[in-house]
Amino acid sequence: MASRSYSNLLELASGDPPPVCRTAGFTPRLRPPSVATVSSLSDDSDPDHSSSLSSSSPRTIIVANHLPLRARRNSDGSGWSFSFDNDSLLLQLRDSLPSSSNVFFVGCLRDDIIPPSEHDEVSQHLLHSFRCLPLFLPTELHSRFYLGFCKRHLWPLFHYLLPLSPELASRFDRSLWQAYVSVNKLFADKVLEVISPDHDSVWLHDYHLMALPTFLRKRFNCLKLGFFLHSPFPSSEIYRTLPVREEILRSLLNSDLIGFHTFDYARHFLSCCSRMLGLTYQSHRGYIELDYYGRTVSIKILPVGIHLGQLQRVLSLHETEAKVARIMEQFENKTLLLGVDDFDIFKGISLKLLAMEQLLALHTKWRGKAVLVQIANPARGRGNDVTEVQAETFSIVRRINDTYGNSNYKPVILIDKPLPFYERMAYYVAADCCLITAVRDGMNLIPYEYIIARQGNENLDKVLGLSGGVAKKSMLVLSEFIGCSPSLSGAIRVNPWDIEAVSDAMDSALEMPETEKQLRHEKHYQYVSTHDVGYWAHSFLQDLERTCKDHLTRRCWGIGFGLGFRVVALDNNFKKLSMERILTAYRRTKTRAMLLDYDDTLMPQSTIDKRPSSKLVEILNTLCNDKNNLIFLVSAKSRSTLSDWFGNCGNLAMAAEHGCFLRLKRDASWKTCVPLVGCDWKHVAEPIMKLYTETTDGSTIEDKETALVWSYEDADPDFGSCQAKELLNHLESVLANEPVSVKVGHHKVEVKPQGVSKGLVAERMLSTLRAKELVPDFILCIGDDRSDEQMFEVISNAMAGSSLCQKAEVFACTVGQKPSKAKYYLDDTTEIMRLMQGLASVSLSEQEHGSSSSGSLNDLDGIIQVSDAKRIFD
Repeated sequence: MASRSYSNLLELASGDPPPVCRTAGFTPRLRPPSVATVSSLSDDSDPDHSSSLSSSSPRTIIVANHLPLRARRNSDGSGWSFSFDNDSLLLQLRDSLPSSSNVFFVGCLRDDIIPPSEHDEVSQHLLHSFRCLPLFLPTELHSRFYLGFCKRHLWPLFHYLLPLSPELASRFDRSLWQAYVSVNKLFADKVLEVISPDHDSVWLHDYHLMALPTFLRKRFNCLKLGFFLHSPFPSSEIYRTLPVREEILRSLLNSDLIGFHTFDYARHFLSCCSRMLGLTYQSHRGYIELDYYGRTVSIKILPVGIHLGQLQRVLSLHETEAKVARIMEQFENKTLLLGVDDFDIFKGISLKLLAMEQLLALHTKWRGKAVLVQIANPARGRGNDVTEVQAETFSIVRRINDTYGNSNYKPVILIDKPLPFYERMAYYVAADCCLITAVRDGMNLIPYEYIIARQGNENLDKVLGLSGGVAKKSMLVLSEFIGCSPSLSGAIRVNPWDIEAVSDAMDSALEMPETEKQLRHEKHYQYVSTHDVGYWAHSFLQDLERTCKDHLTRRCWGIGFGLGFRVVALDNNFKKLSMERILTAYRRTKTRAMLLDYDDTLMPQSTIDKRPSSKLVEILNTLCNDKNNLIFLVSAKSRSTLSDWFGNCGNLAMAAEHGCFLRLKRDASWKTCVPLVGCDWKHVAEPIMKLYTETTDGSTIEDKETALVWSYEDADPDFGSCQAKELLNHLESVLANEPVSVKVGHHKVEVKPQGVSKGLVAERMLSTLRAKELVPDFILCIGDDRSDEQMFEVISNAMAGSSLCQKAEVFACTVGQKPSKAKYYLDDTTEIMRLMQGLASVSLSEQEHGSSSSGSLNDLDGIIQVSDAKRIFD
């Protein structure tokens, strides 16, 4: 449900069902001239990527909070100079793609220093020279969006920091959420200026833009849209504390492909979708997929990589070689440990320092020899937490140096100023071990950079005094809570909160035999060098194309308000059942058969009391009393329950326990559709089900006459599903020699006699009609879940055979189950009841006008006699 406070802001109206996949009539609003003529602007653009914007080739539009650009005012004050930011992942992404790739950027400038009077001029220049379209946000709105909602709410929560008190994290502020939604809407408007939706792909990046997929999907239902989250995604227990949790989930699900660095992050997201939206996922040919209103949403798990070429270029610089030489001279005869982190509360700098203190205290051999160089980059946020981290860090550094240092030796060197990239790479080259002890981090590419730096090159080998052909080595001590940890299996993984364990890991890394260090380095280098940023980008875009390949073959329309907007996508042959059409067909036909599922079709799933209402009984009676009709009611309930509930329906044919028992009229006896065997197998199955019931809170057992059902509808969905799979395997193994089948249904595991299915009921209905030499010209079959698919299949086969007349009107209709073997669908039980009421009204009208027929379908009790039961049922 959309939040009440921003539904007007979104301007997302409920979509009626006209198909809007094709967007050929859409034209980008921005029509720039073919040549830029902005004299007051200078640039450092890349001519290879500044081709004409009028190109008709498909583009990849990359949308992120910040453009990969740096801006500065010219020294004479006459204009602005722009250059690409080589440290930007977005730029590395573009440079790693094939030269034929047509990449375009949308985002904000990092430093919002461009005055409003120059926005248009700068936009035109960046558009033509850099293929970047900037979004200029008002200062106040940007502050509430970025420093407010992103940094005060999303970033702490995604790093597992709950707002238990105002000192720990900010309490939820709905006005900041409104600012977040507003900015995402502005991003969407900016994308609309340049997009060609029939050809372009859009790739959104990170948690700043999680509301953006809804705005783009609202405008272009069949747009190729991918999203990659660069931060952690928290567990459902953490994420569910966010007041706008469902709005964000539903918006992300408007993407076609959602990417995560690790399986843990993806698993947490899928768990949230299951627990909060009731969605299930499946693995299909190696891909994890969610079905969301007929659309397939794929989940991509692949960590981002480094720009190998850029790192190798930096390592080849003369400045890098000179800096390495100075570092080696400064730390001669020392063992160098290196930490590189941002100065924030999640990087665990103080924990690393405490581990270093423990190392020196317990392993005295490293006193005077081991040196930890901690590079602390400026924090990306600001606030009391940053100040406290800085104060604690400085305090621990002073204590360690005062206790274990002297005039010639400092065990910890803290560098708390920005370093040029080549200097940082030089420290990587010289360090014997790299330590990353973040308590929570999305990916962290520092270990990847360290591995590449330790591989080095010939010139660096000379600086380090290594002879040619010497095997390279490196050691990593990594927190198990960072995204790159799973991909670096040769690292020593640690719990950063366990100071003693981190200290022991540091000692183990330094003491490890040289051959072991070399083997670990070779393994890491093989992975990092082959899974670079180009591999990551190419793999993501390839999967996006695969996910979207069927877009234009489906009918799509939008429904819902606000961030609850979603797109319904259906096969062209799968249509909503038209009330007008079915009523017209019902009026002109004279031999009608209806097969109606009861559970969750005529009766809503959410209803606790499953007893039929008096209104439903009245409608069924009206339809049954029509001599042209044969009505079959199919249910999983027992025959005693159905006899009690529908005792007033004299002409209603009923199938109990999914078709195991059949009765054609109230006064007729119940017949069995399959030969019944003993229920001795229950003595084996029931104790097993009881065991799972005791260990699965919220689960129940229903003991039927011929079946046993274990239901976990009220249990935890993830745990219940896991237990259901285990129970299925358990029962299949112990009942392998019994004449029963074990099936998994919606929130249940059922053991029932072999051969029993709802498809059998459909066959019996057609057999009953054939026995009286009646050929139906109208069939309505309605169901809601996988067990009803067998009915639809039988009806479809009958259409191709001789059981129906050539011009028969056949309506196989599903409720909620999509895709389906049925050709029609209705959305819920409310629409089903409207349909049944309409059919009943037609029958009443015919009875009032004395409509006649050649025979009556109500007089069927004489058809099934003991002597010919085998002919009909077998």
